[in-house]
Amino acid sequence: MCVFCDVVDGRVPAHIVYRDEACVAFLDNRPIFPGHLLLVPARHYETITDLPAGLVEPVFACARKLAGAVERAMDAHGTFVAMNNRVSQSVPHFHVHIVPRRRKDGLRGFFWPRTRYEDESAAERTAARIRRAVEDAATDDG
Repeated sequence: MCVFCDVVDGRVPAHIVYRDEACVAFLDNRPIFPGHLLLVPARHYETITDLPAGLVEPVFACARKLAGAVERAMDAHGTFVAMNNRVSQSVPHFHVHIVPRRRKDGLRGFFWPRTRYEDESAAERTAARIRRAVEDAATDDG
């Protein structure tokens, strides 16, 4: 079974920051930097080429919304938004990385040194900050 499907279905605990009928976003449990999210379609598709055309817009609209929320929540200068297809794809469920970036943060090219959250409480505080930023953006939009 797919671990990301297990997260979506609630069988594996995760710090969910966003959920709608098309996609789910949660903290990466081995983040490059705190606030690193994984955005997945709610249904299982292995790669971007497997993603149905009707889901491309909802998933990437969500990526756009979350990139802004991560920047605001984490006081980042920007974000790194990326995906892998098969090569370097550690979980065979299409996912988008949304990583907060700061100038001179040490991240170079595609070398992604991974860290861990200090503890569950630190991860939950980070997830809550991003949830609030998503909610604030929804209020601003509408």
